[in-house]
Amino acid sequence: MRVPFGTVTITDKAKELINAALDAGRVSSGRLVREFEKRFASLVGTKEAVAVSTGTDADALALAVLHDFGARRGDEVIVPALSFVATGNAVLQAGFTPVFADIDRKTLNIDCSLIEDKITERTRAIMPVHLMGKPADMDRVMEIAKRFNLYVIEDAAEAHGAEYKGKNVGTIGDMAAYSLYVAHIITTIEGGIVTTDRSDFSEVLRSLRSHGRACKCETCVLNINSGYCGKRFAAAGSADIRFVFERAGYSAKMNELEAAVGLGNLDIFGAILEKKRRNLLSMMERFRRFSDFLYTIDEEPYEKIGPHGFPMIVREGCAFTRNELVGHMEKAGIDTRNLFCSMPTQAKGFEFLGHRAGEFPDAEFIGRSGLHIGVHQDIGEEEIGYVMDTIERFLTVRV
Repeated sequence: MRVPFGTVTITDKAKELINAALDAGRVSSGRLVREFEKRFASLVGTKEAVAVSTGTDADALALAVLHDFGARRGDEVIVPALSFVATGNAVLQAGFTPVFADIDRKTLNIDCSLIEDKITERTRAIMPVHLMGKPADMDRVMEIAKRFNLYVIEDAAEAHGAEYKGKNVGTIGDMAAYSLYVAHIITTIEGGIVTTDRSDFSEVLRSLRSHGRACKCETCVLNINSGYCGKRFAAAGSADIRFVFERAGYSAKMNELEAAVGLGNLDIFGAILEKKRRNLLSMMERFRRFSDFLYTIDEEPYEKIGPHGFPMIVREGCAFTRNELVGHMEKAGIDTRNLFCSMPTQAKGFEFLGHRAGEFPDAEFIGRSGLHIGVHQDIGEEEIGYVMDTIERFLTVRV
């Protein structure tokens, strides 16, 4: 049996929209992107959503917004040590310095008891990551942020459909950044989106994604139907507003073909979310029999985990390693992924920051001992049973 990590569903509606855009010759960011933004904002429950080209860009542009609100190059953003490297990369790309805090190895999320000690006069924001779709402790994060006058940007890349104490993840901080990569519930193949309730933030986001242009209208008439734009030559000196650059920006627009795929996914979001959550909860229950050797995250009564993947962590002191378990599962046809790493001490790209092994023991432990597999909509109880039987066979031999 093959159990792939992920799948992608491109609906008939998406194909129709793609063909219509191709036939019309209008494939750059336009009507479909705006429709996708409005529907995504409505789904999450925010006033605004700004689509960009990747989830990493979503993180980076959300942070870059802060330069318009008092932040300076080199200021600091507190992030968990454990995450996909996109989190740390985005902080650097936005012109900030990542300040890492260790995680709670039970939740995989930032250990909020460590945040205050990381705050300095240069700290501007906290970026909690809802890793594996499990919500971070947002009450603690928001309380600290309020007390120290910091912004909060939620890295919700993997948290589609996650809820925390009755609130949708992505509605709690000042902004939230989602990945729309092919592995996620809502995908545009390669894409990202930032949600916020602040129109001043969304205006800056629209400028940032297009090189920092002064153009930041919610809907661009030039991109919709090549109509007349009364703002185009209204700037001082009658300069074309499309060539007035107000800030250092990025090239990070979503195109119409990607938005078409996303619109199709929004139509089936509820069904996919339900199936993936059913798979996740089934795996969590079946996995309990391995608790002497392996553990996973738990879902607390006050939350709903956004079902991105199923994490497994090899307990300390076991007679086998994560890599040995991975090798056994891969040979059995089960596609696996490492459970990321401690960015500052296990990812070579961050060596220049000067951190040393041992500074983030819990993140480093997960980096050595964690893996995850898919819970996607194209697997069911048969595949889940096969996964559990494969793990049991491995443990029978190894322990």
